[in-house]
Amino acid sequence: MKRFLHENGLSLVLSLITVLTLVGQILVGWHTFNEELADYGRAPLTLMVYVSSGHCIEAIFENWESEFLQMGLYVLLTASLFQKGSSESKSLDEPEAVDREPSAARPGAPWPVRQGGWVLTLYKNSLSLAFLLLFVISFFLHALGGVEQYNTEQSLAGQPERLTLWAFLGTSEFWFQSLQNWQSEFLSVLSIVVLSIFLRQKGSPESKPVDAPNAETGK
Repeated sequence: MKRFLHENGLSLVLSLITVLTLVGQILVGWHTFNEELADYGRAPLTLMVYVSSGHCIEAIFENWESEFLQMGLYVLLTASLFQKGSSESKSLDEPEAVDREPSAARPGAPWPVRQGGWVLTLYKNSLSLAFLLLFVISFFLHALGGVEQYNTEQSLAGQPERLTLWAFLGTSEFWFQSLQNWQSEFLSVLSIVVLSIFLRQKGSPESKPVDAPNAETGK
């Protein structure tokens, strides 16, 4: 068990933080939405009903979509673009291990590498594809929850008009929700790319060595 915790500590701690903050968001969102319903004289929702409501689904996935979009594009951009002095960039002049052609003869090579052909081609891009697929799924669920919540708010306000999913995708409300999250995610990526040129964190793989020159690129 000790060895397992040592080898997987980062993912375990991040998973725990994710679960705790997600549960906290759901509980707070549940109380917030029930307060809104009370203002309109409506009965409160149970927690189980709230979890499947547009209010909950929209709040979760409008954030998740921006995270997956950010990571997918970041993986793609760092494959071909550079930033002098940043620990987040590949070397400007020297070839790196991530650029070498995969070899089935390498000890421990994953199955797709040994298989070759289209399987290998897909595997070469599987990380960015996985993030972009997660983005598409989250984008759809954000829209699905968003239109349900929009129609609920219309009903509470006594407005009979209801939007379809496709009509909601064309509203400024949907794109305001998306873009306010997207820009913050790209700002955070820009921040680590630029700040890692000049600042250090001893022991972190996201930082250059403390005594590395500012102009040194990569880790």
